[in-house]
Amino acid sequence: MKLSLTLWARALALVWGGFWTFFFVAESWAWHTPLGAALPWVGLGLLFVCVGLIAFRWELTGGLLLILVGLSIGVAYAVWGPLLPVTSRFLTLALFSAPPVVAGILFLKHRRIAAG
Repeated sequence: MKLSLTLWARALALVWGGFWTFFFVAESWAWHTPLGAALPWVGLGLLFVCVGLIAFRWELTGGLLLILVGLSIGVAYAVWGPLLPVTSRFLTLALFSAPPVVAGILFLKHRRIAAG
């Protein structure tokens, strides 16, 4: 049980961060976005990957950071999201905010189980 929780959490965190990094790079390339305008988005994707990697070494810190990032995205999206159609808002929020929160909870749960 202990090993499977941490593996699921690591996989979820890295797939989530990797997906968004790839998405930001691919979208910038496809739309021929100038490098200066693309760098903040690519940097955001790389930040997601780094937060996931922090949890590999420090589960408590990484788990809390993942939850904080996920909730921050949810709050930010609640502010700017109403500009989009309802179906786009729900899907994007689910793909953007839920995975880091779930991964963070799994890291914290694993830490609690491992502590005994």
